[in-house]
Amino acid sequence: MTHILLVEDDPAIAMSLKVTCKREGWQMTWLDNASSVLPLLHSNEAQDLSAIILDVGLPDGDGLSLCQQIRHTPDIGRLKDIPVVFLTARSDEVDRILGLEMGGDDYCAKPFSPRELVARLKAIWRREQLLFEQSAATAAVTEAAENANQHLSGQALSFECQSGIWHYQPLNYSLMWQDTKLDLSNTERKILLTLLQAPNQVFSREQLLNAVSDYPDHRLARTIDSHIKSIRKQLAIVDPSRDVIYTHRGLGYALCPA
Repeated sequence: MTHILLVEDDPAIAMSLKVTCKREGWQMTWLDNASSVLPLLHSNEAQDLSAIILDVGLPDGDGLSLCQQIRHTPDIGRLKDIPVVFLTARSDEVDRILGLEMGGDDYCAKPFSPRELVARLKAIWRREQLLFEQSAATAAVTEAAENANQHLSGQALSFECQSGIWHYQPLNYSLMWQDTKLDLSNTERKILLTLLQAPNQVFSREQLLNAVSDYPDHRLARTIDSHIKSIRKQLAIVDPSRDVIYTHRGLGYALCPA
């Protein structure tokens, strides 16, 4: 069951949100002060929390500072990264920006609709799920590429798929297509070898960057586009009549069409 922690000193707001959470099938724990939050997060009762709704103006503390404390408390495990949505009576842009910079994920200005708050929480969870799936997919591609590179380093291999016949000779890093050696950079060769591991799979720019770069965080995923363009020029020299690398709009690249 989804479990929400509400930190709010106004009983009317708390009761309204409690009814809304119950309607969604969620459990809600309510605290009316800042000093009880960190002790709760250290307890077993909080281990299944999904989000914190945090009032900025509390009677015994500042919700913004409390959020920053949560973000910098390593001994509460995953809860230091839990989604936080601020409730604030402050409407100034500076206050809203400050809340996000302190570690908040979103905010609702009072007065607010409980249904809007629920929608904001669901949007945060959707983004988190998408990021998790993308990270898992990238990790799987990176592992597959590393395994493939280790495998390829010891022997010459041939690939035959819809795009044609490929030969790879690791001793001189030679990659041939249709019996013609391609003049490729190290990165371009790695991109093609990654695509060849799963010709029907669409690889995103981020996945290809992680597969071919030792420092993907320091490079832009869009650089993959320029490498693909260079690879296509090399392939067109061999056979200008064939499409080999397909662009799947909004997704990435593959050796086979959709």
